[in-house]
Amino acid sequence: MTSDITHSQSDAYKWRVLTLAALTFTFVVALQHMSLPVLFDEIAADIGLSLVQVGWIWGIGSAMGILVGVIGGPVGDRFGPRRTLAAACLFIGVAGAARGLANSFTMLAVTMLATGLAQWSIPMNVHKTCGVWFSRKQLGIANGVVSLGMALGFLCGALLAATVLSPLLGGWRNVLLVYGAVAVIFGILWWSSQEKAGDDSQQKNRMISLRQAIEHVMGLRNVWLLCIATAGVAGGVNGLLGYLPLYLRGLGWAPAIADSTLASFHAISLAAAIPIALLSDRLGSRRGVLMAAAFLIGTGIGLVGFADGVFISVAVLLAGITRDGFMAITMTAITEENGIGPRFAGSAIGLNISLMGIANVLAPPAGNWMAQFGPGLPFLFWGACVFTGFIAYFFLQTPDSAA
Repeated sequence: MTSDITHSQSDAYKWRVLTLAALTFTFVVALQHMSLPVLFDEIAADIGLSLVQVGWIWGIGSAMGILVGVIGGPVGDRFGPRRTLAAACLFIGVAGAARGLANSFTMLAVTMLATGLAQWSIPMNVHKTCGVWFSRKQLGIANGVVSLGMALGFLCGALLAATVLSPLLGGWRNVLLVYGAVAVIFGILWWSSQEKAGDDSQQKNRMISLRQAIEHVMGLRNVWLLCIATAGVAGGVNGLLGYLPLYLRGLGWAPAIADSTLASFHAISLAAAIPIALLSDRLGSRRGVLMAAAFLIGTGIGLVGFADGVFISVAVLLAGITRDGFMAITMTAITEENGIGPRFAGSAIGLNISLMGIANVLAPPAGNWMAQFGPGLPFLFWGACVFTGFIAYFFLQTPDSAA
């Protein structure tokens, strides 16, 4: 009788945890991240940054993902995602608010570095939380919900930070200070939340060193293939998002139209995230959905550089429609791999974050360099990056092939 009551309470409470996880993605990660590009004009004018320095500030956050992915996941596996998320949010609150006090390139770079150190540890531990609280039948939709939160934050950051929040709060500095306070609130909420009743994975993981967790994950072939595939897609998408507004302005598009085209990428991704997750749960085939999603993303990105007029917007929508659904199913597939599960989900997703960080740092400048040979060529390069990831799925070892 007691166990039934405990199970019922746990089943109800997991939806509160999922809501907290999704909102953490929205307000602590995505909103803050996507606000920066639209605030850069104001920031650069205030503290005297050159275009190159702005590029360095933008790239520092992704670079931290390479290091944090290796460390942050195993830390979450060892100490539990709840404590790790609480500490990360509190740290982001302090470091993120400090960005608003920066008066030079060096100070802004240091505070961005510190913020990225904690910010990149959040995704792997949010998805690990989903793996702890939700069964395999519900894991796809759970990861879809948190990805929905990420997409909502991206959309709101791009649309509201410069045009609404900065004028309302009195400038970019106050925007970042408010963001810091919001992150602290989420840190307190995570610290006050409950562990899952009857979950002994954290106790088991206390007997595993960080080195053992990393070595275990790195020895799994399918995990590497999933991470390589995701890195290819992530690099292509990051290149598209950074270059698209500049490309459209170069074609003579009005700045407002160019920015709204970028926002449409996030809007359609937001709308499709849950249906894609539900489709994956219903079909029971993660690889098939991932391959279809990667194909659409790669095709859409590649077509942007060769389309004209309204067909550019169509290509952007094609590239964006499966983006957040793709990420949700990727995290689900990694967690479900043999030898991973909730116990090693943080370490496995951390490896994924590290490879994504490498791709996010290298793909945009490599594509931008190709623009000297033709303004549309970068999109072809980034589309090729995505299809490199697409090919990796053919080498995944399924249960049937392993038999």
